[in-house]
Amino acid sequence: MASSPRIGAKYTLDREALQNLIVELTDSGYQVMGPTMRDGAIIYDAVRSIADLPEGWTDDQEGGTYRLEKRLDNALFGYNVGPHSWKKFLFPPRQKLWTAKRSDQGFEIHPEEEEPLRYAFLGVRSCELHAIAIQDKVFMEDAYVDPVYKARRENLLIVAVNCGQAANTCFCVSMNTGPEAKAGFDLALTEVIDNDRHYFVAEAGSERGTGLLEKLSFESADSQEEAAANAAVNRAAEQMGRTLNTQGIRALLQDNPDHPRWDDVAKRCLSCANCTMACPTCFCSTVEDVTDLSGDHAERWRSWDSCFNLDFTYMGGGHTRHSFKSRYRQWMTHKLSTWHDQFDTSGCVGCGRCITWCPEGIDITEEAAAIRKTPKSQEKKK
Repeated sequence: MASSPRIGAKYTLDREALQNLIVELTDSGYQVMGPTMRDGAIIYDAVRSIADLPEGWTDDQEGGTYRLEKRLDNALFGYNVGPHSWKKFLFPPRQKLWTAKRSDQGFEIHPEEEEPLRYAFLGVRSCELHAIAIQDKVFMEDAYVDPVYKARRENLLIVAVNCGQAANTCFCVSMNTGPEAKAGFDLALTEVIDNDRHYFVAEAGSERGTGLLEKLSFESADSQEEAAANAAVNRAAEQMGRTLNTQGIRALLQDNPDHPRWDDVAKRCLSCANCTMACPTCFCSTVEDVTDLSGDHAERWRSWDSCFNLDFTYMGGGHTRHSFKSRYRQWMTHKLSTWHDQFDTSGCVGCGRCITWCPEGIDITEEAAAIRKTPKSQEKKK
């Protein structure tokens, strides 16, 4: 075994060490969440051993298409990203806020209190690390802090996995969000399969990460092992199926609200909200109150919502976005343009989920390119 691990140094772990990592996290009181297979997809759920991981499986993705396929090797993380994102654990799809009960003195409101959950995320990709960082800005910065998100986030331990392949819908290189994890993790792994040898090159990104390595069997990575890990990441970067030109995109979308391309996409958009549900950064929600038949008990719940839903923009004077055109334009312009005004960053991390899980295969990179090709300002000059 090598000397005590250091942040930023590279080490090697074998499959058994990965199994021991899961056991160590579980024994330390973490709920380990990672990739597993269910209902024809690779989703994030509880992981108790490496047997729960999608060994030997990958996913083939294209606009409106997702298929699982067998690999020619036994890679444990040889897939891209599936329909789930990690936000479902930090920002639950449905959350009770409080309960109200009638008493002799009137209604008494009891805020919902939960024991802080200790999650360990296993298999977080670089684009997803950036997505978590974006949601940190939304839920934990400035004056308005979400207590549920904050409690779960502060207890979170992250084991990232660098990508060794990319899907046809990936464009994280364009967004400077991948495929290599560079920050925001406790431990980062790169899976390497070299002939009969199957191992991981590991890097600690925090003191917790070095503490985990100390409890595992590891060796210092040599130059060939580091080179193999770098080659895997470079291969993923070269396989990007999409690109997005972000130069001046903030102004481009803000200056073209009446571009004819919005009408074109509206003919295809179903306003189903799949893109926002699958997106790892979208954070819109709604609040609803429910009561029992006696009227003595009421609850307030927060649920995910979407700017594609008609009632989402309902105001006293009625709905403000009646058309599919206005809703898609709002989503894409917010994601790539006005998000910068709110949070000083793009709202897109290039994971490609919105393309894969759109029933019509609408492609945000294609729509942006079409508007850039013939911006409205140029059309007026003609």
